[in-house]
Amino acid sequence: MTDQDALPESTPHERMRRRAIDIPGVTVQPRSATDAQVSSTVTEVAPEPTAGPQRCGLVAIVGKPNVGKSTLLNALVGQKISITSRKAQTTRHRITGMRTEGATQFVFVDTPGFQTRHSTALNKSLNKTVMGAVGDVDLVLFVVEAGQFTLADAKVLSLLKANIPTLLVANKLDAVHRRAEIAPWLRDMQERHAFAEFVPMSAKNPKDIERLLGICEKYLPEQGWWYSPDELTDRSEKFLASEIVREKLFRLTGDELPYTSTVVIDKFEEEPGRTANRMVRIAATIVVERDSHKAMVIGDKGEKLKRIGMESRQELEKLMDAKVFIELWVKVRSGWADDEARVRSFGYE
Repeated sequence: MTDQDALPESTPHERMRRRAIDIPGVTVQPRSATDAQVSSTVTEVAPEPTAGPQRCGLVAIVGKPNVGKSTLLNALVGQKISITSRKAQTTRHRITGMRTEGATQFVFVDTPGFQTRHSTALNKSLNKTVMGAVGDVDLVLFVVEAGQFTLADAKVLSLLKANIPTLLVANKLDAVHRRAEIAPWLRDMQERHAFAEFVPMSAKNPKDIERLLGICEKYLPEQGWWYSPDELTDRSEKFLASEIVREKLFRLTGDELPYTSTVVIDKFEEEPGRTANRMVRIAATIVVERDSHKAMVIGDKGEKLKRIGMESRQELEKLMDAKVFIELWVKVRSGWADDEARVRSFGYE
């Protein structure tokens, strides 16, 4: 593969739509009774649109890095569209996910965690995305870890506008051992901001997710839907492919690899499959900042890179309902996260 600074952009591909698939930790909403029969994990069929006025609105999910925003988004839309890992700053783009229940269409916007350290070009881009997302929405979900409030939380809270209703989503409630401490903490939080409501919950609990959806619904305006009921996200399959590879990269390298590593799709081509309805060929470049990082990603005899590719392929085949072939390359681009032009060339705002 030849070296190049500006990696090519292929033509856009179809948006992701709902499929009956099994993603651990996500309650999947099928599109129809047929989908429900296909997936053994689904026991209920998503309700058909009901009579009465339609509701539709934007709901921004905001919070400090690594507080569970992407896990919450995946649970709210009922299918995986945003990657997760234990590494902070995993989410780097504004990702929109849709869910239609009855007469209401929720349009959720997941944002990167607001960056308070290291004012690199990449971090400035991430913060710009956060500030743009909270300015023009119908409702904000301010996500914090239940029982905690840090300086990083306070920085995000200072960005929120008083005229936009905000729910305090106290996530990871299952990790709180002394529930009696939550009540005084909630009173303290009310003094910090005029929250419309408090929602102590766990994003991994389906009942909590249904309760949160019911609360969000009443804040959305009566207006027509913006998307068809089966649409899942405004992001393309090509974008999802880059995100899934980046997720596996972070999960398999742990804390050793700096968060500035990224993934760029060089090729995304679809063709008729011989043994499946679709076949997708993907070539992707993993961009790191040092030769030592490159060796870490490749691993002994290439085993780490092979595993990243294998796990990416397996998950993409589920998400896209296609046979996937994937090629991975690793390149060193020293200092790219501090270079505004290169940050933009890699797809960041």
